[in-house]
Amino acid sequence: MRQVILDTETTGLSWERGNRVVEIGCVEFVERRPSGRTFHRYLNPRCQFEAGAQEVTGLTLEFLADKPFFEDIVDEFVEFIDGAELVIHNAAFDVGFLDNELRLAGPQYGKLADRCAIEDSLLLARQKFPGQRNSLDALCKRLGVDNAHRQLHGALLDAQLLAEVYIGLTSGQEEIGFADASGAGAADPSTAAMFQKRIDRPRPRVSVAEVELAAHEARLAVLRKKAGHAVWDRAEADGED
Repeated sequence: MRQVILDTETTGLSWERGNRVVEIGCVEFVERRPSGRTFHRYLNPRCQFEAGAQEVTGLTLEFLADKPFFEDIVDEFVEFIDGAELVIHNAAFDVGFLDNELRLAGPQYGKLADRCAIEDSLLLARQKFPGQRNSLDALCKRLGVDNAHRQLHGALLDAQLLAEVYIGLTSGQEEIGFADASGAGAADPSTAAMFQKRIDRPRPRVSVAEVELAAHEARLAVLRKKAGHAVWDRAEADGED
């Protein structure tokens, strides 16, 4: 069984409004173990960021100016995911954006669902933890996944964190090497080492004039993307705040 844990970063919350993908990160699992293969690309979106989106990712148009367009990497991306089960948190968001990118690249690429089964880890989390917050950060805390290094959103980093969260959601932590120091139940050391390898590269930051407004918009963007728009809007009523 081959799975690909996938995450994207985008210029805003809606591809229907012309927003585009600026980063794709994927981690491959084979038989529920990381294979060591990843796919990571920054992309030139050829459009502006919506308010708050830059604050979430730390990316700028200047940084992305020399990066490839989606159509330049689409064949490589499709080859990486083809035939796998995709695991995505709040899958409707990422699938909508990627289906739009595939459509713009050409009709021969079809849609993700034509190539892959799709598992939404947000739906799994809601089934396991009903009435609770199930954003990626909240799940990391609940399942004991270390995300202290996650200062900004990055697609590959978030895919690596989601991989650990997904194993915790579906089978328990011991399967991926989260056992105690005694080694009881520990998995192959290479498994743990794979997740020790985090992205450690400088990311551009953006100074915002209206600090309070920008921070507010950025926080909303994070929650809508990772927990789902409807969940955040109903947070007070549902008790997930």
